[in-house]
Amino acid sequence: MNTNLQNTTILNNGVAIPNIGLGVFQVPNEETAASVSTAIKLGYRHIDTAAIYGNEEGVGTGVANALRENNLSREELFITSKVWNDQLGFEETIAAFEESLQKLQLDYLDLYLIHWPGTDSFQDTWLAMESLYRSGKIKAIGVCNFDVSHLQQLMSFATIKPAINQIELHPKLQQHAVREFAQTHNIQIEAWAPLMQGGLFEHETLLAIAKNHQKTVAQIIIRWHIENGIIAIPKSTKEARMIENAAIFDFDLTADDLTTIHALNEDQRVGPNPMTFNF
Repeated sequence: MNTNLQNTTILNNGVAIPNIGLGVFQVPNEETAASVSTAIKLGYRHIDTAAIYGNEEGVGTGVANALRENNLSREELFITSKVWNDQLGFEETIAAFEESLQKLQLDYLDLYLIHWPGTDSFQDTWLAMESLYRSGKIKAIGVCNFDVSHLQQLMSFATIKPAINQIELHPKLQQHAVREFAQTHNIQIEAWAPLMQGGLFEHETLLAIAKNHQKTVAQIIIRWHIENGIIAIPKSTKEARMIENAAIFDFDLTADDLTTIHALNEDQRVGPNPMTFNF
Protein backbone atom coordinates (compact mmCIF):
# COMPACT_ATOMS: atom_id res chain seq x y z
CA MET A 1 0.00 0.00 0.00
CA ASN A 2 1.32 3.44 -0.95
CA THR A 3 0.94 5.54 2.21
CA ASN A 4 2.15 8.65 0.36
CA LEU A 5 -1.33 8.75 -1.16
CA GLN A 6 -2.49 9.91 2.24
CA ASN A 7 -0.40 13.10 2.10
CA THR A 8 -2.77 16.03 2.41
CA THR A 9 -3.21 19.74 1.83
CA ILE A 10 -5.11 21.83 4.37
CA LEU A 11 -8.01 23.79 2.88
CA ASN A 12 -8.97 27.32 3.92
CA ASN A 13 -11.43 25.96 6.51
CA GLY A 14 -8.90 23.59 8.11
CA VAL A 15 -10.11 20.40 6.37
CA ALA A 16 -7.38 18.08 5.04
CA ILE A 17 -7.71 16.79 1.47
CA PRO A 18 -5.46 14.05 0.02
CA ASN A 19 -3.24 15.45 -2.74
CA ILE A 20 -4.02 12.64 -5.19
CA GLY A 21 -7.45 11.14 -5.74
CA LEU A 22 -9.23 8.75 -8.03
CA GLY A 23 -11.57 10.20 -10.63
CA VAL A 24 -14.45 8.09 -11.95
CA PHE A 25 -15.70 10.22 -14.85
CA GLN A 26 -17.11 7.99 -17.64
CA VAL A 27 -16.66 4.83 -15.55
CA PRO A 28 -19.84 2.73 -15.90
CA ASN A 29 -21.73 2.30 -12.64
CA GLU A 30 -21.33 -1.48 -12.72
CA GLU A 31 -17.51 -1.15 -12.93
CA THR A 32 -17.14 1.64 -10.40
CA ALA A 33 -17.44 -0.36 -7.18
CA ALA A 34 -14.53 -2.62 -8.08
CA SER A 35 -12.37 0.33 -9.18
CA VAL A 36 -13.03 2.26 -5.97
CA SER A 37 -12.40 -0.78 -3.76
CA THR A 38 -9.13 -1.49 -5.57
CA ALA A 39 -7.98 2.10 -5.27
CA ILE A 40 -8.66 2.23 -1.54
CA LYS A 41 -6.86 -1.09 -1.05
CA LEU A 42 -3.83 0.44 -2.81
CA GLY A 43 -3.83 3.45 -0.47
CA TYR A 44 -6.02 6.00 -2.24
CA ARG A 45 -8.21 7.86 0.22
CA HIS A 46 -9.75 10.50 -2.07
CA ILE A 47 -12.58 9.56 -4.47
CA ASP A 48 -14.18 12.12 -6.81
CA THR A 49 -17.57 11.55 -8.44
CA ALA A 50 -20.59 13.64 -9.54
CA ALA A 51 -24.31 13.24 -9.95
CA ILE A 52 -24.06 13.49 -13.74
CA TYR A 53 -21.55 10.62 -13.89
CA GLY A 54 -24.34 8.18 -13.03
CA ASN A 55 -22.07 6.08 -10.83
CA GLU A 56 -22.62 7.39 -7.30
CA GLU A 57 -24.21 4.05 -6.38
CA GLY A 58 -21.08 2.25 -7.56
CA VAL A 59 -18.87 4.58 -5.57
CA GLY A 60 -21.01 4.01 -2.50
CA THR A 61 -20.79 0.23 -2.85
CA GLY A 62 -17.04 0.38 -3.46
CA VAL A 63 -16.51 2.59 -0.42
CA ALA A 64 -18.65 0.35 1.80
CA ASN A 65 -16.78 -2.75 0.65
CA ALA A 66 -13.37 -1.12 1.07
CA LEU A 67 -14.14 0.14 4.58
CA ARG A 68 -15.10 -3.37 5.61
CA GLU A 69 -12.28 -5.20 3.82
CA ASN A 70 -9.50 -2.83 4.90
CA ASN A 71 -10.69 -2.15 8.44
CA LEU A 72 -10.93 1.59 7.77
CA SER A 73 -13.20 4.21 9.29
CA ARG A 74 -15.31 6.55 7.17
CA GLU A 75 -13.27 9.48 8.51
CA GLU A 76 -10.16 8.13 6.76
CA LEU A 77 -11.72 8.71 3.33
CA PHE A 78 -12.41 11.92 1.40
CA ILE A 79 -15.46 11.67 -0.86
CA THR A 80 -16.51 14.38 -3.32
CA SER A 81 -19.64 14.80 -5.41
CA LYS A 82 -21.14 17.64 -7.46
CA VAL A 83 -24.52 19.18 -8.18
CA TRP A 84 -25.47 19.17 -11.88
CA ASN A 85 -26.88 22.08 -13.83
CA ASP A 86 -30.49 20.92 -13.98
CA GLN A 87 -30.65 21.02 -10.18
CA LEU A 88 -29.38 24.54 -9.58
CA GLY A 89 -31.49 26.55 -7.14
CA PHE A 90 -31.87 26.47 -3.36
CA GLU A 91 -34.42 23.69 -2.84
CA GLU A 92 -33.24 21.82 -5.92
CA THR A 93 -29.67 21.73 -4.58
CA ILE A 94 -30.79 20.48 -1.17
CA ALA A 95 -32.74 17.69 -2.88
CA ALA A 96 -29.82 16.87 -5.21
CA PHE A 97 -27.44 16.65 -2.27
CA GLU A 98 -29.72 14.33 -0.32
CA GLU A 99 -30.11 12.11 -3.39
CA SER A 100 -26.34 11.93 -3.85
CA LEU A 101 -25.84 11.14 -0.17
CA GLN A 102 -28.38 8.31 -0.38
CA LYS A 103 -26.79 6.82 -3.50
CA LEU A 104 -23.34 7.03 -1.90
CA GLN A 105 -24.65 5.36 1.28
CA LEU A 106 -23.01 8.08 3.37
CA ASP A 107 -24.00 10.31 6.29
CA TYR A 108 -21.96 13.28 5.05
CA LEU A 109 -19.76 14.40 2.16
CA ASP A 110 -16.24 15.69 2.54
CA LEU A 111 -16.63 18.03 -0.44
CA TYR A 112 -19.60 19.18 -2.52
CA LEU A 113 -19.10 21.26 -5.65
CA ILE A 114 -21.12 23.29 -8.14
CA HIS A 115 -20.26 21.42 -11.33
CA TRP A 116 -20.47 24.33 -13.82
CA PRO A 117 -21.15 28.06 -13.39
CA GLY A 118 -23.57 28.29 -16.32
CA THR A 119 -24.93 31.80 -16.81
CA ASP A 120 -25.46 33.62 -13.54
CA SER A 121 -27.49 30.79 -12.03
CA PHE A 122 -25.44 29.62 -9.09
CA GLN A 123 -26.24 32.09 -6.28
CA ASP A 124 -29.15 30.15 -4.77
CA THR A 125 -27.23 26.90 -5.14
CA TRP A 126 -24.26 28.34 -3.27
CA LEU A 127 -26.49 29.60 -0.48
CA ALA A 128 -28.00 26.10 -0.19
CA MET A 129 -24.51 24.63 0.01
CA GLU A 130 -23.60 27.10 2.74
CA SER A 131 -26.66 25.90 4.66
CA LEU A 132 -25.64 22.26 4.24
CA TYR A 133 -22.11 23.11 5.31
CA ARG A 134 -23.31 24.85 8.47
CA SER A 135 -25.47 21.84 9.30
CA GLY A 136 -22.39 19.59 9.23
CA LYS A 137 -23.53 17.49 6.27
CA ILE A 138 -20.60 18.70 4.17
CA LYS A 139 -17.06 19.24 5.45
CA ALA A 140 -16.10 21.66 2.65
CA ILE A 141 -17.84 23.35 -0.29
CA GLY A 142 -16.45 24.59 -3.56
CA VAL A 143 -16.89 24.95 -7.29
CA CYS A 144 -15.84 23.42 -10.60
CA ASN A 145 -14.93 25.13 -13.84
CA PHE A 146 -15.13 28.66 -12.43
CA ASP A 147 -13.07 31.29 -14.22
CA VAL A 148 -11.89 34.45 -12.46
CA SER A 149 -15.08 36.36 -13.30
CA HIS A 150 -17.24 33.56 -11.88
CA LEU A 151 -15.20 33.49 -8.68
CA GLN A 152 -15.47 37.25 -8.34
CA GLN A 153 -19.24 37.06 -8.76
CA LEU A 154 -19.50 34.24 -6.23
CA MET A 155 -17.42 36.07 -3.65
CA SER A 156 -19.60 39.17 -4.00
CA PHE A 157 -22.43 37.40 -2.14
CA ALA A 158 -20.89 34.32 -0.49
CA THR A 159 -20.52 34.31 3.27
CA ILE A 160 -18.37 31.18 3.07
CA LYS A 161 -15.41 31.29 0.70
CA PRO A 162 -15.09 28.29 -1.66
CA ALA A 163 -12.45 25.86 -0.44
CA ILE A 164 -11.79 24.35 -3.89
CA ASN A 165 -12.00 25.28 -7.54
CA GLN A 166 -11.76 22.11 -9.61
CA ILE A 167 -10.79 22.95 -13.19
CA GLU A 168 -9.39 21.30 -16.29
CA LEU A 169 -5.65 21.66 -15.83
CA HIS A 170 -2.65 19.95 -17.45
CA PRO A 171 0.59 21.04 -19.16
CA LYS A 172 -1.30 22.18 -22.30
CA LEU A 173 -3.83 24.17 -20.22
CA GLN A 174 -2.05 25.65 -17.22
CA GLN A 175 -4.73 28.18 -16.18
CA HIS A 176 -2.31 30.78 -14.83
CA ALA A 177 -4.88 33.54 -14.28
CA VAL A 178 -7.29 31.31 -12.35
CA ARG A 179 -4.45 29.83 -10.31
CA GLU A 180 -3.10 33.27 -9.42
CA PHE A 181 -6.53 34.50 -8.33
CA ALA A 182 -7.09 31.34 -6.29
CA GLN A 183 -3.73 31.66 -4.58
CA THR A 184 -4.45 35.29 -3.69
CA HIS A 185 -7.78 34.29 -2.11
CA ASN A 186 -6.61 31.02 -0.52
CA ILE A 187 -8.76 28.80 -2.74
CA GLN A 188 -7.22 25.41 -3.50
CA ILE A 189 -6.93 24.41 -7.16
CA GLU A 190 -7.80 20.84 -8.09
CA ALA A 191 -7.21 19.41 -11.58
CA TRP A 192 -9.60 17.30 -13.57
CA ALA A 193 -8.19 15.68 -16.71
CA PRO A 194 -4.70 16.17 -15.20
CA LEU A 195 -3.31 13.83 -17.87
CA MET A 196 -5.31 15.54 -20.66
CA GLN A 197 -7.27 12.28 -20.94
CA GLY A 198 -4.17 10.53 -22.24
CA GLY A 199 -3.52 13.16 -24.89
CA LEU A 200 0.02 13.86 -23.67
CA PHE A 201 1.38 10.32 -23.39
CA GLU A 202 3.25 10.53 -26.71
CA HIS A 203 4.41 14.13 -26.33
CA GLU A 204 8.11 14.21 -27.28
CA THR A 205 9.16 16.77 -24.68
CA LEU A 206 7.42 14.92 -21.86
CA LEU A 207 8.77 11.59 -23.10
CA ALA A 208 12.31 13.01 -22.90
CA ILE A 209 11.78 14.22 -19.32
CA ALA A 210 10.26 10.86 -18.41
CA LYS A 211 13.25 9.02 -19.86
CA ASN A 212 15.66 11.17 -17.83
CA HIS A 213 13.86 10.21 -14.62
CA GLN A 214 13.13 6.60 -15.67
CA LYS A 215 9.44 7.35 -15.20
CA THR A 216 6.34 7.38 -17.39
CA VAL A 217 4.83 10.53 -18.86
CA ALA A 218 1.82 10.09 -16.56
CA GLN A 219 4.13 10.05 -13.54
CA ILE A 220 5.94 13.17 -14.74
CA ILE A 221 2.66 15.06 -15.21
CA ILE A 222 1.18 14.03 -11.86
CA ARG A 223 4.46 14.97 -10.17
CA TRP A 224 4.27 18.35 -11.94
CA HIS A 225 0.82 18.94 -10.47
CA ILE A 226 1.96 18.04 -6.96
CA GLU A 227 5.05 20.24 -7.14
CA ASN A 228 2.82 23.13 -8.23
CA GLY A 229 0.53 22.63 -5.24
CA ILE A 230 -2.35 21.31 -7.35
CA ILE A 231 -4.62 18.46 -6.21
CA ALA A 232 -4.78 15.83 -8.99
CA ILE A 233 -7.54 13.28 -9.61
CA PRO A 234 -6.39 11.02 -12.45
CA LYS A 235 -8.91 8.46 -13.65
CA SER A 236 -8.19 4.77 -14.09
CA THR A 237 -10.03 1.49 -13.72
CA LYS A 238 -6.87 -0.62 -14.02
CA GLU A 239 -4.95 -1.60 -10.90
CA ALA A 240 -1.57 -1.40 -12.63
CA ARG A 241 -2.28 2.17 -13.79
CA MET A 242 -3.48 3.18 -10.32
CA ILE A 243 -0.18 1.92 -8.93
CA GLU A 244 1.76 3.73 -11.66
CA ASN A 245 -0.05 7.01 -11.08
CA ALA A 246 0.87 6.89 -7.40
CA ALA A 247 4.55 6.04 -7.87
CA ILE A 248 5.67 9.67 -7.97
CA PHE A 249 7.14 10.22 -4.53
CA ASP A 250 10.68 8.97 -5.15
CA PHE A 251 11.89 11.76 -7.45
CA ASP A 252 11.73 15.52 -7.98
CA LEU A 253 11.48 17.48 -11.20
CA THR A 254 14.45 19.73 -11.86
CA ALA A 255 14.22 23.48 -12.34
CA ASP A 256 14.87 22.88 -16.05
CA ASP A 257 12.05 20.31 -16.17
CA LEU A 258 9.64 22.80 -14.62
CA THR A 259 10.70 25.55 -17.04
CA THR A 260 10.29 23.20 -19.99
CA ILE A 261 6.83 22.04 -18.92
CA HIS A 262 5.80 25.64 -18.20
CA ALA A 263 6.53 26.43 -21.87
CA LEU A 264 4.10 23.75 -23.10
CA ASN A 265 0.99 25.78 -22.28
CA GLU A 266 -1.23 26.43 -25.30
CA ASP A 267 -4.57 27.05 -23.51
CA GLN A 268 -5.72 23.83 -25.18
CA ARG A 269 -8.82 22.21 -23.69
CA VAL A 270 -10.28 18.73 -23.94
CA GLY A 271 -13.49 19.89 -22.23
CA PRO A 272 -15.84 22.86 -22.66
CA ASN A 273 -14.77 26.44 -22.00
CA PRO A 274 -16.71 27.69 -18.95
CA MET A 275 -16.81 31.21 -20.42
CA THR A 276 -18.87 30.02 -23.39
CA PHE A 277 -20.44 26.74 -22.19
CA ASN A 278 -24.06 27.73 -21.58
CA PHE A 279 -26.67 25.52 -19.94
